Amino acid sequence: MHVNKVYAVFTISRVAKDLGEDEDWLSDVANGMDTEDGVIWVYGIGDDQVMAFTDFGIENLTELIRMHREDPELLNRLNR
Repeated sequence: MHVNKVYAVFTISRVAKDLGEDEDWLSDVANGMDTEDGVIWVYGIGDDQVMAFTDFGIENLTELIRMHREDPELLNRLNR
């Protein structure tokens, strides 16, 4: 089994800026992603935490964005 090493992750703020998306909306879209999908949580001091993505995670997130653009009601159905 070949495992890709992760050398860097990108915060959701950075990904939202790079993709030209609203960070809150992007967070809602990414909420169902798992670590296997390339998303991780980075924890700071206290309760400080931020969602971050590997390169693979950004690819998966881009696909989710496409799906949500094609079907804007998808988030509503997933959040029921």
